[in-house]
Amino acid sequence: MWNEIIQYDKELLLWFNGSDSLFFDGLVKTLTTATTWIPLYLALFYMVVKNNDGIQKVLLILACAGLCVFFAGSLNDMFVKTTVERWRPTHDGEIAMLVDVVNGYRGGRFGFFSSHAANTFSLAIFFSLLVRSRVLTSFLVCWSLINCWTRMYLGVHFPIDICCGLFWGATVGTTIWFLYRKLYKRLYRQDNFISSHYTLTGYECADVDVVVTVMLLTILYAILKACLMLYL
Repeated sequence: MWNEIIQYDKELLLWFNGSDSLFFDGLVKTLTTATTWIPLYLALFYMVVKNNDGIQKVLLILACAGLCVFFAGSLNDMFVKTTVERWRPTHDGEIAMLVDVVNGYRGGRFGFFSSHAANTFSLAIFFSLLVRSRVLTSFLVCWSLINCWTRMYLGVHFPIDICCGLFWGATVGTTIWFLYRKLYKRLYRQDNFISSHYTLTGYECADVDVVVTVMLLTILYAILKACLMLYL
């Protein structure tokens, strides 16, 4: 049974992996690069600072976001990948020659589980629970899934790597949010907001729109860059 699952996992990866499109190659390389999303992180930081009255509250949220990244991705890179030792598709002796490699990028040797999936989904879940905006939740989840797709397109993660990364990211993001709420209730008064201008946790909808706009502009930037690469 397990061998059949692994075989199906490899076949599914080859379905997601690569294309004959230089445009998509360039788009994916841009979207999967961490520095591409710096404007999104800055927009989230702006939203947090704008909607929290006091440096202590801001630092608490930033610390929790840092814990999400540490427990979701950093521990995985340091311990899980080197313990499980599951080859990335680009290094797997059975299918490595079948994987479509983009610009020579193969990643490290081991890929279980995906730190991209775990990191982005932990942050998506944490900020979704923090802000309580359906719009922001939808866009952050899509952002995480886009990162997951790029990893399979590049052939550096199997679907099981991605699914386990998403599961672990959701677990970490939810756990850290519960920790945040427990600390917040001990330190500050809890308010509920009922207004079309604010989310349930008091974040201005206009500031949420800033984050969404930055995300859309980042994707537009990646598309335009991929188009320009076709002519350079």
